[in-house]
Amino acid sequence: MFILYFILWVIFNGQITLEISLFGIAIAAGIYAFTCIFMDFSLKKDIALCKRIFLFLHYIFVLIWEIIKANIVMVKFIVVKQERELHPVIFKMKTKLNSKVARTLLANSITLTPGTITVSMKDDELIIHAIDESLAIEDDGNFIFEELLYRMENISCERKTAKNNAESNKEEAKAGEEAVKND
Repeated sequence: MFILYFILWVIFNGQITLEISLFGIAIAAGIYAFTCIFMDFSLKKDIALCKRIFLFLHYIFVLIWEIIKANIVMVKFIVVKQERELHPVIFKMKTKLNSKVARTLLANSITLTPGTITVSMKDDELIIHAIDESLAIEDDGNFIFEELLYRMENISCERKTAKNNAESNKEEAKAGEEAVKND
């Protein structure tokens, strides 16, 4: 966050000099301290955000790609006259996402892709309208938006679990070695 504040300072000034940089460092530090004290932010949260930034950028690229693909499908429905009619459908989708932010981001991503709209979101259930039944999302757990958001949501938990598993494996190996020595 400190770096973001500093970059904004430089952008607003339109040039970078030693004087502007020094003032920028001081002002960015002051704003960062204010953010930490009064807005329930910390260096720990800042580090967690940095760990998620690459996943978030990946999510944005996947979202753009899915929007392009959905636009192509919609063009086929609209421009190319099909012999069959559209069959709009409303369906429910349960999500495994825990945070409200992740669920909201999922709902908005579904709405951004042409042909689908999130009608309602209550707890872990989304009600989605699709312009055709072929656009309905199968509830098979392989929905790309949900998968990426789930990874972003649980990035710190995965690392802690992996670390705990590695430690328990070391302890088991030591116990096995001691048992062999005792025999």
